[in-house]
Order: sequence, then C-alpha cells, then structure tokens
Amino acid sequence: MLDGLTFDQLRTFIAAADERSFSAAGRRLGRAQSVISQTLANLEGQLGVKLFDRSGRYPTLTEQGRALLDLARAITGDVDLFKAHAKSLAEGLEPQLNVVVDVMFPIAALTDAVTGFHAKFPETPLRLEVEALGAVAQSVLDGSCELGIMAAVPLIPAEFTSEHLFPAKLIMTAAPTHPLAQVPPPIPQAELAKHLQMVLSDRSTLSRGRDYGVMSPRTWRVTDLGAKHAFIRAGLGWGSLPEHIARADLTSGALVPLTLENGTPGGLSVAMSAVYRSDAPPGPAGRWFIDRLLAQANGKGKPR
Repeated sequence: MLDGLTFDQLRTFIAAADERSFSAAGRRLGRAQSVISQTLANLEGQLGVKLFDRSGRYPTLTEQGRALLDLARAITGDVDLFKAHAKSLAEGLEPQLNVVVDVMFPIAALTDAVTGFHAKFPETPLRLEVEALGAVAQSVLDGSCELGIMAAVPLIPAEFTSEHLFPAKLIMTAAPTHPLAQVPPPIPQAELAKHLQMVLSDRSTLSRGRDYGVMSPRTWRVTDLGAKHAFIRAGLGWGSLPEHIARADLTSGALVPLTLENGTPGGLSVAMSAVYRSDAPPGPAGRWFIDRLLAQANGKGKPR
C-alpha cells in the first residue's frame, strides 16, 4: 500500500498540521473539508498509523504524526526542487557546467565565482579543470569544456568568442641566493641569458613550437606550476610566477622580485578572457559564471 502514496496526500498532511484544522487546510488548498478528511484517512490507512488525534475540538498531531511530519516536509521539498530543476533544464540550463581555467588566473576571483555558482545553481554539478596555455583552448576546442578562462595570448582559435575579464599579474622572481638576485636592477637581457629559466609549458598541440616570455637559451620546461614555483624557490633557476602564487614568498623573503631591462616595473600584466566556441555559446549557468567574473572586473557587484 505504501507504493500508492501521493504527493497530494503529503501536501494535505502538512497543510492540516500547519493549520491545526481540517477546514482551514481545505481553505488553504482550495478544497472542501470532507475531501481533506477523506484524504488524511486514506493516508493513515496506507501508513498503518494515526497521524491526528480527532477526539478534541481541533485535530492534533499524534506522536507518530509528529515523527513523520518533518520527513513529509523533506520529501515535498525535494519534489519541489526536482520540479524546479527540471523546469530549468527544459529552459536550457546545462545539466553540468564544465570549465577549464588557466593556472595563472587569480584563485581569489575563481573562488568567489565558484562560491556564488554553488549558491545560485545548487543542483548543477561543476567540473573544473586547471590547465596552462594552449591546453585551456584545447579543452574548449574539443568540447570537453564549454567554457575556458585563459590568458589572451595568440592561441585563441578563430572559431572562439572571447570576452575580456581583467589582467593577471606576473612577477619575475628568483630565490634570494640566486646570482640574479645580486645583480643591480634593471637586469640586462645578456645577464638573464646566462642563467637557467624555469618555463611553464603544456601538453596541447596548439602551443607546440611557440614560446612566451622565454629570455634565456637555457630552460627547464615543466607542465606543473607548483613544480616551477618549488624549483625557483630552491634556487635552481629564475622565472615568472602569478602574483597570487608568489605573494607570500615575496613578503617573507623566500623569493625576490627581479626588475628586467625593458620590463614593466612590478611585473607583467596578462589579460585574462572568458572563451567559448561561437557555435556553442554558454547556457544560463555558464553565462552567469562569466558575468560573475565580469562583475568583479568592473567593480559593479555580483550578478543575480
């Protein structure tokens, strides 16, 4: 008999418990008192327990009724959520949002966007990849991710739509024990070329044969930013790091900034952009995610 339970029966049970009156529950639901009474009697028969004590002027919940009321509320709440999510999917909401983010993107901005996304779309799973350089574009190009957040380097394919977000700051760094740390600024190109440069690379074919910011013929190439950071800290070489990664080490003295000849004082700025295939624009969740990042860039608050 329990398989015959209906959503309507649970709604009626909750209304009667809240109103403490079958007639008031009927008014709330737009039904006659007799229909409410019969619906609850059928529910009690199916459950095999008495939900209401009807001996007084007004019905009161029994001990069993009180025990089942919270469960009834949870079930109806889940059904309402199910219906709302199904409606959103029918209107174009992505079943899952797949985002690939450049490793250089500021983590605080990403955390804010992800936190807001979870509050706005609690039933939409988020799959987040972190890649570097061309691997970001590659993930969007092959369709494994609908949305990419990447540095605006000459790797953005022509079939992409790109929306500028804000610049990410890169700082040239070295360990305080590294020879370059002893060279008076600005450090000339010829001096940089004498020392091993730590270079971040990626696995994609889009960036094969291309170098960005390589200033020394002596390089170690790593695909992991954490490894690059650790190697620079260990004094093995010099190289650029995102400001949000290097900040704590620069403050503590574990790393020192390098001012390069013809370089920008305080580091370099790399424009970050949201990209997606022009033939597959983002749905509501992806659009909201981009707008959240744009709101940060423009200082205009957060999208609703």
